[in-house]
Amino acid sequence: MQRRKLGAGGPEVGAIGLGCMGMSDFYGPADRAESIATIHAALDSGATLIDTGDFYGQGHNEMLIAEALKGRPRDSYQLSVKFGALRDPAMNFIGYDARPAAVKNFLTYSLKRLGVEHIDIYRPARLDPEVPIEDTVGAIAEMVQKGYVRAIGLSEVNARTIRRAAAVHPIADLQIEYSLVVRMVEAEILPACRELGIGITAYGVLARGLISGHWTRERSGGRDFRAASSRFSGDNLEHNLTLVEALRSLAHRRGASVAAMAVAWVMARGGDIVPLVGARKRVQWAESAAAENLAFTDADLAAIEAAVPKGAARGDRYPAQAMAHLDSEKRD
Repeated sequence: MQRRKLGAGGPEVGAIGLGCMGMSDFYGPADRAESIATIHAALDSGATLIDTGDFYGQGHNEMLIAEALKGRPRDSYQLSVKFGALRDPAMNFIGYDARPAAVKNFLTYSLKRLGVEHIDIYRPARLDPEVPIEDTVGAIAEMVQKGYVRAIGLSEVNARTIRRAAAVHPIADLQIEYSLVVRMVEAEILPACRELGIGITAYGVLARGLISGHWTRERSGGRDFRAASSRFSGDNLEHNLTLVEALRSLAHRRGASVAAMAVAWVMARGGDIVPLVGARKRVQWAESAAAENLAFTDADLAAIEAAVPKGAARGDRYPAQAMAHLDSEKRD
């Protein structure tokens, strides 16, 4: 797999990263053995960036990753970890905590669960409205100085917050949703990151399966959080699936999967962008990773743009309560 550098001073990683959230949480039951096999398949194909959050499955995801990484040289992969989201025993989200003391506490537990001596990129999952971003980044910077963290990242924050954070310590990357159907990053956030030499790790590149080419009208249900998403229900879903069919037509002409086309489009937005593929199965990883072999001409990109125009998708990317916590959605 090709390599891409995350920011001016960040690590060099495989051009496509693996997001592990769905192996422990949010998308219904997952198969432990298949999850581990998927992590192995990603690493064996040349991926190096493994993304998780300490609140995915209340620590389960970190322990799963630790099991999968046993025997792998520590310098053969990078761990990206989000922290700060608070949950109760019923798995409900109950707030965020990014105070300096909390930063160090969360980090301690992540190091233990992952079985490593350092985390490659450490980032608050969301902006804590009660804590200045300078305080949070300053606390992570102390952990960088002590060797427990290699680089600092951010997640779902706007251009103003990015600038404030970068004034305290160099930022390697911003993790943010970016796909054919979620493009708000292009207005202010992406230009700010490029000005400051900050990379992008794009999650939701398949819009949580919506533009994978495999979504059906009967899929949502159970503990799958997409059951409460306006993008996946009613008339919105019917409309959004017409966009997928338009993309499928283009993919068919290229002999590619819809998923590979969607991931390749994100990769084509710039060499400073690393898509995170949230695969739970080896077949899903292989399908998405094939994006690396797709190159687009200007005509190809124009055809994709015509098939899935900017702003064409209907429905919010999160339920209203979660949207309210997205600093990235707040304009300067």
